Amino acid sequence: MKITLNAETREIQATTLDAAMRELGLTSQALATALNGAFVSRAKRAATPLNEGDRIEVLAPMQGG
Repeated sequence: MKITLNAETREIQATTLDAAMRELGLTSQALATALNGAFVSRAKRAATPLNEGDRIEVLAPMQGG
């Protein structure tokens, strides 16, 4: 299915957010995710289904000061 990951169209086989993250190599525990503009906690990713055309945003925390 086609999804948009951080504004880039991607083709994936995964049907859940957790599986998509693994398929795309996004395995760090320190990543935040949003699906179609709504935050999805790490604990809920495995139960969050994906649909054709979904928009996924993945953000990594920044350090500094």
